[in-house]
This record gives sequence, structure tokens and C-alpha cells, in this order.
Amino acid sequence: MKPTLSAVLLSVLPLAAVAQTEIAPTEAAFTLPDLPYAADALAPVISAETMALHHGKHHQAYVDNLNTAIGAGDAPAGVPLEDLVANAGTYPDAVRNNAGGHWNHSFFWETMAPADTAAEMSADLMQAITARYGSQEAFQTAFQDTGVGRFGSGWVWLIINDQDQLQITTTPNQDNPLMDIAETPGTPLLGNDLWEHAYYLTYNNRRPEYLANWWGVVDWAEVSDRYAAAMAD
Repeated sequence: MKPTLSAVLLSVLPLAAVAQTEIAPTEAAFTLPDLPYAADALAPVISAETMALHHGKHHQAYVDNLNTAIGAGDAPAGVPLEDLVANAGTYPDAVRNNAGGHWNHSFFWETMAPADTAAEMSADLMQAITARYGSQEAFQTAFQDTGVGRFGSGWVWLIINDQDQLQITTTPNQDNPLMDIAETPGTPLLGNDLWEHAYYLTYNNRRPEYLANWWGVVDWAEVSDRYAAAMAD
């Protein structure tokens, strides 16, 4: 079982920022999910300091701001996160941005694993990527180039589009391909955070270097499971 972040965050973050458990709302509020590994587990690709700030501060802020927006009546209480995201275009920006930030980051943490435990992709996913892009290496280059090309903050994704095909796409800010306002809708399999807070402490302005190094901590077993589930629907 992967270790949790709780003990590490207690030493570097205020108690209010320490994670609890689930993505789904309780009767009162959404809560910050625990990381599935220790804060330093992805180093040197992602440093412990970056992880603690990214998870315990930035992700926590999206959760807090989403709860505030719901409390103010911007969205009904008790609506699952996935439904808020799917219908983001019907809600004010405070819901769209913060529900997206909460979903995207929860998805992002689960996409990664320590380099010594991250598994290889399944034969089915490898076959699909090879058929679409020529090779895993060519796919990774295309994904990196798309991420570098996104102006400003946002995300780069590998999705299953509405033709059941693999496609690389990007979204601005905290949007994602599940949203009703997505330019290219689809089911996310893989996503990388292009906001500077995701990499600046280690890489400064060198986004291409961050994107290239990130492959070392991608958990292809998780991505493969997502691919299998998407194709089974």
C-alpha cells in the first residue's frame, strides 16, 4: 500500500491544509483527497516542496473556493463533482474554475507513481498508441509539443474522443475535456498540469524540461485501466 502524505504535511503546512479523504461531497462540503504517495516520492521529477505546495495549498484552495461558491448558492449542495464538471457551462465561473481545479488535480495525483513502482502500459494501450502515433516515443513527443504550445496556464490531455479515437488536446485554466464547454470533448486518460506552480520551483521557466522528465513518474497501469474502462463503455 502506498504511504499517505499526512505525516509529511503536518511538518510543512497548517493543519487546515492537511488532506482528508474523498472527492465526492459529504453533506457539508467537498474535501481534499490524500495523495497516494509521500510528498517526496516523485523526486527529483517533482520535488517534495513543489508537491506540498501544489497539493496542500493550490488544490486545497480549489476545494475551499468550491465549497464557498456552493455555500453562496452558485450551485446546489450535494451535487457530485463529476456532475458539476460535466455541466460547468451552466454555472458561474467560481464553480466552473474550482470544480475543474478539484477534479483535474485529483485525477493528476492518481496519474503518477514513484519511478520504482510505476508500471508499463498495457498491450492494448500500447497497440492503440502505436496505431495512432507510430510509437510510444512519437506519442510522448507530440504530447510534450502540445503542452509547450499551450499559451499561459492550462492542461494537456490524452483523451478518447467521440469517435473512440485517441487524441491529444489542451484546455485553458482549469477546464477539462469532460466539460460541456470543452472545445474538444472526450474521456481523459492522461493529463499534465501546465500551470507554473506545478513545476516552477524546480524547472523555473523550462516547461519543456518538466514535460520531458514527467514521463518518469507516469503510472501507465492507471492510464491503461482508464483506457480499458473508456473502451468498454
